Amino acid sequence: MENKILDNKSFYKMAFSLIMPMALQNLISVGINSIDVLMLGSVSETVLSAASLAGQVQFIMILIFFGLTSGAAVLTAQYWGKGDKATIEKIMGICMRFSLIIAILFTVAVLLFPAQIMRIFTNEAPVIAEGVKYLRIIAFSYIFMSITMIYLNVMRSVERVVVSTVVYLISLIVNVTLASMFILGAFGFPKLGIVGAAIATIAARAAELICVFIYAKKFNKVIQFKFKNLFVRDKILFKDFLQYSIPVTINELMWGTGVAMNAVVIGHLGSSVVSANSVAQITRQLATVIAFGIANATAITIGKTIGENNMEAAMVYSKRFIKLSIAAGMLGALVILIVRPLLMSSLNLSDLTQGYLSVMMFVMSYFVVAQALNTTLIVGIFRGGGDTKFGLYLDIATMWGGSILVGALAAFIFHWSVPVVYMILMSDEIIKIPLSIWRFKSKKWLNNVTRDIV
Repeated sequence: MENKILDNKSFYKMAFSLIMPMALQNLISVGINSIDVLMLGSVSETVLSAASLAGQVQFIMILIFFGLTSGAAVLTAQYWGKGDKATIEKIMGICMRFSLIIAILFTVAVLLFPAQIMRIFTNEAPVIAEGVKYLRIIAFSYIFMSITMIYLNVMRSVERVVVSTVVYLISLIVNVTLASMFILGAFGFPKLGIVGAAIATIAARAAELICVFIYAKKFNKVIQFKFKNLFVRDKILFKDFLQYSIPVTINELMWGTGVAMNAVVIGHLGSSVVSANSVAQITRQLATVIAFGIANATAITIGKTIGENNMEAAMVYSKRFIKLSIAAGMLGALVILIVRPLLMSSLNLSDLTQGYLSVMMFVMSYFVVAQALNTTLIVGIFRGGGDTKFGLYLDIATMWGGSILVGALAAFIFHWSVPVVYMILMSDEIIKIPLSIWRFKSKKWLNNVTRDIV
C-alpha cells in the first residue's frame, strides 16, 4: 500500500475530479466579484474605484482566513490520509475559533473607522465617500464568511469538493439577481449604486451560511461539525495547529497586505489607474481559476499521500501537478489576450483609463503563467508536505524587499510612468520562480506531520 503509485490515467482521473469542481468554484467566486465590477463600471468610475478599494479590507481578512485554513489543511489532509476523522473535527473547531475572533475585530474596526480606512487607500474625497457607504453595509457579512470559509475549506481538504461549488453557485445566483435589482434598477427597483452592490453581496454571504448549515446538519456524514469543538482543549494538537497555521497566516497576511500596498500605490496615481487595475485584476482572477484549482488539488493529494506515508508517490505526483500548472498558466494567458479587446470596448471607460488597461492586461498575460507555477509549488506542494515557512520568507524577500519597495520608489520618488510602475509592482511572481524550483528540488518540503492523537 505504501509503495502504490497511480499510473498516469488513474492519476489524472483522480486529479481532475478534484481540480474541476474547485476550478468551477473559483470561476463562480470571480463571477461574483465581476458582477459588481461590470455593473458599477456602467454607473461611474468613482463608485467602481470606491468598491475596489473598500474591498481591500475584506481581501485582507479573507487571506487571514485562507492562511488559517491552509495551515489547518496541512494537518487535516494528512490526518485524512491516516484515517483519523476525530482529530480533523478538533482541528476545524480550533480554526473556526480563530476565524470568528478575527471577523469580529474586522467588523468593529470597519464600523467605527470607515473613512479612516478608506483614506489609507486613496485621498480622493468622492471615492472615500462612496467607499464609506459600502463598508458600513458589507461589514456585517464578515462573520458569515468566517464560518463558511473555514468549514468549506476543511471539507475540501478531505476531498469533499463539490459542496463548495454548489454553495457558491447558489451565492452567485443570489448576487446576480439582487445586484441587477439594486445596482441597475431592474424590475422597477430603485438604482442604489454602490449601496445596492453591498446589499447584494451581504445577501449572497447569508445564503452561503444557510447552505453550509443545511449541509452540515442534513448531508455530511463524514466530518461532523460539533459546537463543543470550538472550545476543545488539546495542548498537543493546538500546538501543532499554531506551528503550521501561524507561518501560513502570516505569509498570507504579508502577501495580502503586499497586494493592498500595491493598491495604495496605484490608488495615489489617480482614479483612472485604479479603475483600470480593478478590471485587470478581475481578468487575472478569471484566467487563474484552473491554476488555483490545481494548486488546491495538489495540497489535498500531496497531504493525503504523505499521511499514508507514501513519500515516493508524493514526489511523483508533485511533478505531474507542476506540468499541469504550467499548462494552466499558459491557457490563462491566452484567455487574457482574447478578452482584452472585448473588455476595452464594452466598459464605459475614459480614453486614458483604456490606455492603462491595455498595458495592464498585457502584463497580466505573462504574470499568470508565473503565478500558476508558484502557487502550485508553494500553496500546493510545499504546504501539503508541511513546509509552511518557506513561502513566508519568499514573499517578504520578493514582494516587500523587491516589487513593492522598488515600485513605490518608482512611483513617488522617481515619478516614472504608470506602465513602468505597474510592471515593477507585478514583478514578484517572476522573481520567485528560480527560488521556488530550488526549494522543490531540495525535497525539504517532504514531511509527515501527523501524530497518534488520543
